[in-house]
Amino acid sequence: MMRTTALGTGGPVSSVQGLGCMGMSDFYVGAGADRTESLATLGHALDIGVTHWDTSDMYGTGENERLLGAFFRGGRRDEVLLATKFGIDRNPEEGARGIRGDAEYVRRACDASLARLGVETIDLYYMHRRDTEVPIEETVGAMAELVAAGKVRHLGLSEVTAKEIHAAAAVHPIAAIQAEWSLFARDIEESVVPAAREVGAAVVPYSPLGRGFLSARYASFAELPEDDTRRLQPRFNGENAEANATLLVPLREVAGKRGATPAQIALAWIQQRAEVWDMPVVPIPGTTKRTRLDENAAAVDIVLTDDELALLDPISAQVAGERYHVMTHTYVGPGRE
Repeated sequence: MMRTTALGTGGPVSSVQGLGCMGMSDFYVGAGADRTESLATLGHALDIGVTHWDTSDMYGTGENERLLGAFFRGGRRDEVLLATKFGIDRNPEEGARGIRGDAEYVRRACDASLARLGVETIDLYYMHRRDTEVPIEETVGAMAELVAAGKVRHLGLSEVTAKEIHAAAAVHPIAAIQAEWSLFARDIEESVVPAAREVGAAVVPYSPLGRGFLSARYASFAELPEDDTRRLQPRFNGENAEANATLLVPLREVAGKRGATPAQIALAWIQQRAEVWDMPVVPIPGTTKRTRLDENAAAVDIVLTDDELALLDPISAQVAGERYHVMTHTYVGPGRE
């Protein structure tokens, strides 16, 4: 079984690698993931000790939470550290913002997620994106009320600045900070990771495989399905994609010598950040298939040498293109400190 760790000071116990469930319902799935295989993958995750599952109310506009709810109806809910999020409203009413953090919305979003998931309590509830028109103290204060009401056990934040982390932690303990972190995205190491460590929170890296880039499975990103959202992201387009593809050479080199896959080496690198930073780091690679789940999980037993790290560490500084085509709602967006 997979090793476990605590998510921050007083946080819940988590497997050292989690499972991002988004792709089972949205964004990268093309015509759609196979529901039967997705449910089987969820069951297999528990069988091998991958107990930390990550979803959001905006994945599939609620469909991803309903998928997990269908699994829970068969039992095994108590084996899962269940994380979901609020804050991105994909169907806002006319005149309303697409990012919401006001207290009334927080309460309503939580109740809706509980209903879709078919559970009484959410183990880890994230603010998915910061509503910059609402004081973060109001948003986290409403989240804290959910803890007091027994609807939520622990709180998390996603795509936040160091200043926002400290402001939130002054209202209520924060168990986890979710952020993009991989060999292709290391900018959070400048201030976000230190701030998380200072407030006693874990870091939960999303897209630890660079949205699939670091898996090195595509000869060309022209192979992506027409409705795959990665086609909109700068790192996957034109000259950026061509330049970034050359950065995979050292990853393939290390993988070849190890008899591992590039994805496993990329995951081993992010898993090793826990030792580098002396704090819990729990990546949540996504997959819809049991075979990929096993491949990803095997990475937790790979320990990279100093020489291998020296080959891999320079990659991020050479990446071409932004993480998103619009960076407004990331932690480095306009008006964020």
